[in-house]
Amino acid sequence: MSEQFRDVSPQASELQPVISGLFGEYAARYGDYFSRYAEVELTEWFLPPQGLFLVLERDRQIIATGAYKPYDASTAELKRIWTHAALRKQGLAARMVQELERRALLAGYSRVYLTTGFRQPEAVQLYLSQGYQPQFDIRRNREEYSLPPYDGRLRFLKTLTAVSHSYIA
Repeated sequence: MSEQFRDVSPQASELQPVISGLFGEYAARYGDYFSRYAEVELTEWFLPPQGLFLVLERDRQIIATGAYKPYDASTAELKRIWTHAALRKQGLAARMVQELERRALLAGYSRVYLTTGFRQPEAVQLYLSQGYQPQFDIRRNREEYSLPPYDGRLRFLKTLTAVSHSYIA
């Protein structure tokens, strides 16, 4: 079993079923809740040198994805963190986040920002376990974040340091 990270174009045809599946999962959890906040994501955002779209492959099959795009001049925003449904709870998402952080640091970013939805407790646990600082009260019932004045997105920040990413990937 060989695994490797590979940079891909966000427009690659091989990604389309994966991205469709990811949005299908969002729809199953949230219905059309986030449609009012829908933003057009330009694929150019995920192109080097400012952005990146990665896949993790096992035996040439995509098993996880992740991307980052510029949030501001010093902050990358992580997006599209996904793991194949049959392979979850094996640390693949954590590996993807760590690789994205490493690559963002190499690209000159010093911080990472990300959001997840209020009905994704496993994502909240992942980001907390990776040292992300919640920008919301983690003791609060997360369903409350779906009500005004909130928009359903749980925000996280992390400062990147060369020490925490000194391993060889």
